[in-house]
Amino acid sequence: MSKSPIKSSLSEADKEITGNALQATLVDLVDLSLIAKQAHWNVVGSNFRSAHLQLDELVNTARQYVDEVAERANAIGISPNGKAKTVVESSGVPEYPDNWQSVESTVAAIVDILSALIERLRQRIDETDKSDLVTQDLLIEITRALEEAHWMWQAQQA
Repeated sequence: MSKSPIKSSLSEADKEITGNALQATLVDLVDLSLIAKQAHWNVVGSNFRSAHLQLDELVNTARQYVDEVAERANAIGISPNGKAKTVVESSGVPEYPDNWQSVESTVAAIVDILSALIERLRQRIDETDKSDLVTQDLLIEITRALEEAHWMWQAQQA
């Protein structure tokens, strides 16, 4: 089924802008959840337990917003695509290294990843300013949560 069974009050142009922002956010958040879980499994060193638990918090945050973004896309008549192939082909989240990583290198990588993701979200906030304020509000909420996480990860580098 290619035609949406869901009707939206958005114009087709606004629906396209908003749908693109939601789809990009969806794949970035799916990727973030996978990266944070990968880091969770492979972090080692002093303060391991704290970083291990903090990574699970980040996974939970990403997964919560994945669902909210996908449901928002559905609400405006856009079919969300969070398949692995789609995530690999379109995520803008920086790569995370393979193998075990020290707490310090894990923190540094997560700080960089969150920084890049926040920058991408802020661009989408601007893009949806005219197309859909409801979606913009969701993007603002996600950015707020990730900026708080970013601050907490950066504080470990001080």
